[in-house]
Amino acid sequence: MGDTNLWGPATGVGSLPGGDAREAAKTVTGSFEDFPFLAELPARGPGADMIGRTIGMLVDLYAHVEPSGWRISDRAGRDTKRARSWLGEDLDALEEFTQGYEGPLKVQAVGPWTLAAALELRGGEAALGDAGACRDLAGSLAEGLRAHLAELRKRVPGAQPVLQLDEPSLTAVLRGHVRTASGYRTHRAVDRQVVESALRDVMAVHDGPVVVHSCAPDVPFALLRRAGAAGVSFDFSLLTERDEEPIGEAVEAGTKLFAGVVPSTDTALSDPGGSVMGVRTLWRRLGLNPGTLAESVVVTPSCGLAGASPAYARAALAHCVRAARSLADNPE
Repeated sequence: MGDTNLWGPATGVGSLPGGDAREAAKTVTGSFEDFPFLAELPARGPGADMIGRTIGMLVDLYAHVEPSGWRISDRAGRDTKRARSWLGEDLDALEEFTQGYEGPLKVQAVGPWTLAAALELRGGEAALGDAGACRDLAGSLAEGLRAHLAELRKRVPGAQPVLQLDEPSLTAVLRGHVRTASGYRTHRAVDRQVVESALRDVMAVHDGPVVVHSCAPDVPFALLRRAGAAGVSFDFSLLTERDEEPIGEAVEAGTKLFAGVVPSTDTALSDPGGSVMGVRTLWRRLGLNPGTLAESVVVTPSCGLAGASPAYARAALAHCVRAARSLADNPE
């Protein structure tokens, strides 16, 4: 699990608007002095998107862009090379703005199941439909993440890396809701044990904490906890009563909640205290000790900020920090 004092009070989810790596690194390190993250800039194009960026990290597995999405190839082509080059640029920028930094530093990659649902095999169907392909993909991802984390440690020696796996398709994979290429059928639901085991194997490459992010409804809190997630990142506005018991159990077991409470697209922001009111209310309903709120919760935007204006994205990050402060100062 790693040391729980490792976390800062607030951080971002991953993506930011724009295409300038230095500008993004400057914004992130300026906003989150205690918990910066490696920004993703999907506006740059294919390879900077969430899936393409992670495909660039894979070991001995390559893909290229087709009109329908990313498809497996025999070698590293232009698209994969571009993904790697942008990731290198982002790391350069982060290194420049984290000189002398010591503390938690978050990096994001797509988890094995969302990757399997998005990546097409040569015939055009998702890897998700082929158990062997899913295993290969998870293995390649684990190797790639091990190298990525080592690179991060080399560039920012004082960093305590926190690995975030983005799994927005996880619930659809568990329920058999991922559509086939024709769109007429769906892939069979993947067995929960198989899902949990692949997640556990990928998480095992990191000796620090791993957070799993999904801004889809019905996040499987209990499954993620069993797989070894030290934190779960989610869109707080999508919670239903059904989620309350698993969340209460997660908190009592020491799981960090990365509560996405600040909207991720342009809107008028309420006062910071208002943004975390729902979190306080949930704590009361669950009968949890308000004194544990600030140490159990990391405040984030509800999802990535790629769809926001640059001005709103900066405001939203600053708002997360103020909302986290409000939670710490007035937990009741």
